[in-house]
Amino acid sequence: MRPWKRGKPMPFNIGYGELILLAAVALLLFGPRRLPEIGKAIGEGMASFKKAVNAGIEAPLPPPREPTSRPVSDSLGDPPGQKESIP
Repeated sequence: MRPWKRGKPMPFNIGYGELILLAAVALLLFGPRRLPEIGKAIGEGMASFKKAVNAGIEAPLPPPREPTSRPVSDSLGDPPGQKESIP
């Protein structure tokens, strides 16, 4: 952020000149007919993403699982074809 500028900084540290340049390049690449369609698609995508994120935050968490009573070594068992060798 430049110290002599007032107000809030632009997102991604982009100034007004760069923003106008990006808009001109987008207009040249996509044309005046496709640009509103692209803007609408981007807006709808951002809205659906925000809705999905908010739905994930509001959803309750599942209850915690009960701990198993068996030790881990008993639950795995011996590999097939091998016998325990006790010295």
